[in-house]
Amino acid sequence: MLLSLSNVTKSYETPEGPVEVLKGVDLLVSEGQSVALTGESGSGKSTLLHLASGLDRPESGVILVNGRDLTGLDEAGRALYRKNEVGLIFQQFNLIPSLNVEANIAFHAKLAGRHDVAWQSELVAQLGLGQLLNRYPEQLSGGQQQRVAIARTLAARPALVLADEPTGNLDEATGDAVLDLMLSLSRNAGSALLLVTHSMRLADKLDRKVLLRGGKIAA
Repeated sequence: MLLSLSNVTKSYETPEGPVEVLKGVDLLVSEGQSVALTGESGSGKSTLLHLASGLDRPESGVILVNGRDLTGLDEAGRALYRKNEVGLIFQQFNLIPSLNVEANIAFHAKLAGRHDVAWQSELVAQLGLGQLLNRYPEQLSGGQQQRVAIARTLAARPALVLADEPTGNLDEATGDAVLDLMLSLSRNAGSALLLVTHSMRLADKLDRKVLLRGGKIAA
């Protein structure tokens, strides 16, 4: 099992007092599997992704990735985990403004010591980025930036890809095309995918769907 969450809880302080977002979440994602995480707004989907990425820590419970407990890692250990084992795709593309498209795509893979010119070339071709390699993020449309963000994540061949509404800023047709490519390329990279989406139509494209409701996995 690649990713395992067991009885994970998380709450946040508000002016009205603490709000419990996750109330004992159990979730399993196996190697190479694609899983859609669905649920209403505010149900804790993004919070769960932040915990699985090591960007935040749970209050209790265990999060295992390849058998290693993330909750036992300090900040430096979690940063190393994000560099070497996990890829993140969010609605905010987080491209580096001072780097062109080609350098943005290569950035994470080089940082992780896994830059593969042939694999990057395949990603560029599949995602239709060949004519954009010398452009900078400010010169790209939203759809183009999203494809660059996907290429950058997959270029490092992470064991686990965590995607938070990755097509949320795109129109339906573009979003469908981008998700189809992301699924195909994730499989080619051997990466598992945990994807947050509000769309059941998009969720149906993945191997498995789970529903987060009332702070727990309902299905």
